[in-house]
Amino acid sequence: MIDSPDNPETVPWDTDESSDKEEAQPTAAELEDAGQSAMFGDAPSVEPEEKAKPEPGKTQEPAPSDQPYRVLARKYRPQTFSELIGQEPMVQTLANAIARDRLAHAFLMTGVRGVGKTSTARLIAKALNCVGPDGEGGPTIDPCGQCEPCTAIAEGRHIDVIEMDAASHTGVDDVREIIEAVRYAAVSARYKIYIIDEVHMLSRNAFNALLKTLEEPPAHVKFLFATTEVDKLPVTVLSRTQRFDLRRIPAALLQSHFGKICGLENVEAEDEALAMIAGAAEGSVRDGLSILDQAIAHADLGGEGQVTAARVQDMLGLSDKSAQRKLLGHLLAGDAKAMLAAMDEQYALGVEPLALMRGQMDLVHRITVAQVSGGEADAPTSEERDALKDWAERLSPGQLHRLWQLLLKGHDEVRQAPDPLVSAQMAMLRALHANDFPDPGKLAKKLEHLAETGGAAPANSGAGEAAQGPSADLDWKQVVDSVQANGNHLAASIMMMQVRVVSLEEGSLRFSRDSRFQDDIAPQLRDALMGATGRRWVVEECQEEGEPTLLEREEAAQQHAMDELRKHPLVEATFAAFPDAEMVEEDTARPRGRNNWSKRA
Repeated sequence: MIDSPDNPETVPWDTDESSDKEEAQPTAAELEDAGQSAMFGDAPSVEPEEKAKPEPGKTQEPAPSDQPYRVLARKYRPQTFSELIGQEPMVQTLANAIARDRLAHAFLMTGVRGVGKTSTARLIAKALNCVGPDGEGGPTIDPCGQCEPCTAIAEGRHIDVIEMDAASHTGVDDVREIIEAVRYAAVSARYKIYIIDEVHMLSRNAFNALLKTLEEPPAHVKFLFATTEVDKLPVTVLSRTQRFDLRRIPAALLQSHFGKICGLENVEAEDEALAMIAGAAEGSVRDGLSILDQAIAHADLGGEGQVTAARVQDMLGLSDKSAQRKLLGHLLAGDAKAMLAAMDEQYALGVEPLALMRGQMDLVHRITVAQVSGGEADAPTSEERDALKDWAERLSPGQLHRLWQLLLKGHDEVRQAPDPLVSAQMAMLRALHANDFPDPGKLAKKLEHLAETGGAAPANSGAGEAAQGPSADLDWKQVVDSVQANGNHLAASIMMMQVRVVSLEEGSLRFSRDSRFQDDIAPQLRDALMGATGRRWVVEECQEEGEPTLLEREEAAQQHAMDELRKHPLVEATFAAFPDAEMVEEDTARPRGRNNWSKRA
C-alpha cells in the first residue's frame, strides 16, 4: 500500500482528494500481479461462468479457503420448526396461534443454555415474515426457507429483524434507540422484529423505559426475548409477554440426534460413545454438539476416524462403566482394601475424583429406580442390566437411600476439598462402613418391642415381688392403655410417667411417686379408672417402694438395647477407627408428652 504524502493515516483512497492518486498509482495487488506476469507469463484467462460450472452429474465442492470449517453447533442450527428437537408443545402452541391469527406482540423464551432459545426466536421471525416461494404467502409455522425474508433472516442480514445482545447493551440509551425506531414501519418485511438475547441483563432503568412500548407496541412490531435466568426479570415484563419454557432435551433424544449428525458428517460412532456425550451434555444440544465436535477431532487423531466409547471416556475423564460397577461391588462387600485399589487405578487412568463420585451416585440412583419400578434397569448392555437387577433384589430401600445420602455428602466434600482424591477416598470409606450399620427402622422396631415387653428387670424380686407386685392376671400397662383408649389422655400420661405401682388388684391400686411430686392425683386417677373400667376403684398413694413407672421401664429397655448395640463388633471397630464418633438416638417412638422433670440427671 502506498501512503498519501499529505496525511497517510487520515486520507483514505476512496476520498475525492485521493482519486487522482488512485488512478496514477497502482495498488499493491496490481504490482504483485504485474511482477508475477513478468516472471511466469500471463495466467490463462478463464471466464467466471466457466469456473463455476460443475462437472455433469457431480456437485461442486467449495474450496476450503472459500468456505472455512463451521462447528457443528452452527452448521446444524435448526432452520425449520421440524428440525427443533424436544420442544413439540411450544411448536404446537405457535402453530395454533398462527392458524387462528392470535399472535402475541411479545414472546419470552426461557430455558437452560443450548436448548434453542435464540434459534426459536429466529424461527418465529421467519414464520411471521415468510412470503412463500411465490411471494404471496402469509405467516406460517412452516416457513419456506426460499423467499427473500427467510434467506435474509437465516443469514442474519434482514434489515427489519434486529438482534441485540443485552449483555453488552444494558443501558437506557440502548433501549431508547429501540423506542425511537419502533415508530417507523418495516422496510421490506411484514413485521419489524426485535430479538433481545439474555434480556435479564438489562438494567432496571432500561426495563422501566421499555415497559410502555412493550405493553402497547405498534401493530407492525414484535418483541422476542431470550433468557437463561427468568427469575431476574421484573414481573412487570413477565406479565407483558407470552412465555415459553424450553425444556431440557432427554438424553435418548440427544443420542439419536447426534447419531443422525454423525451420519451426515460421514463419521462412525459407537452407540455407547454417543450415550456418554448425550449424558455429558446435560440436556443442552449446543453443549452436546461441542463435545461431539471434540470427539470427532479426537478420533481423527487416532487415524481410525471412529468415535469410540473408550476415546470419549478418556476425553471427558469419565470412569468406565464396568469399573464403576466393580467399585460399587467392593463397597457393598465391605472390602476397603480392594475399593481403595480400584479408586487409585481409576485415578491413574485420568478419572477425576468428582466424576468417580458422580458415577457411583448414578449407579445407586438407577438401582433404586429399578427396585421401585420392578422392571428392567436402564442400562445400555445386558451385563450392566443384570448387575443392576441383582443389586435391586438384594439391597433394601433403606440401604440404598442411606448410601445415596452418604455419596451425595461425599460429592459436595470432594468438590470443595483441597485434595479431591483424599476426600473421595474418605467419603467412600465412610459409605463402606456405614452400609453395614443396622437399619434404623429395624432398630426402632426392636426398641419398641423391648419397651412393650418390659425389657428392664423389676425393682423387686422373689417373694417380695409376689407380695407387692401387680397380680399376674392384671397388667398395669393394659390398665393405662384402657384409660388412654377411653380418651383421658392427661390421666394416662400421669399414670405412665409418675405412678410406681406398689399393689394392683381388681378395683384397688396402691402406688408411690418420686418425692418431687407433691400434688394429689388420687382423685384424678380414681375417676379415670372408673371411666375406663365401669367400676369404682380404691386408689391410695403410699411411701413404699413400688415398680418402676412405665416410662422408666421404656428408658431402661432402650438403654439396654443401646448397650447391647455398643458391644457389637462392627460398632466397636467403628469407634476404634473414629474415636470422636457418637451414637445418636432419634426418639421418634414416643409421641406422648413428658414433664420437665422426666429427663433425669
